[in-house]
Amino acid sequence: MKKNKLILKHCPNFYKIINFEFFEEDFISQKLIEIYKDFIFEIDLTDKTDIKMVQQLDFVINKYIEDYYFRKEMQIGMQNIRVKRSSDNLMKNIVESVIECFDSYEMSYTRTIYFARWI
Repeated sequence: MKKNKLILKHCPNFYKIINFEFFEEDFISQKLIEIYKDFIFEIDLTDKTDIKMVQQLDFVINKYIEDYYFRKEMQIGMQNIRVKRSSDNLMKNIVESVIECFDSYEMSYTRTIYFARWI
């Protein structure tokens, strides 16, 4: 099987993501989708961590498309990302930052639900 087909097996939301229509002035959405396309086709299929990272990125970008509140949080978070230029793999560091932004969103918007006891 070709490498691209094997990669797309790990990205169930690929076509939904690349066909997402965003506003012309929305540069962050455009960049996120470009990063997504560039990163998934550069991974090493023998490396389990790369495959896991691609699956996470696919999930995060799909969440970005579907969830308006997450999109707004992500746009704010993407403006504050700091990546060292001296790193070996710049694209991988950016993807890790995107995933960390999602993790922090999940932690901040997860709330504890208490069941009230009716008397």
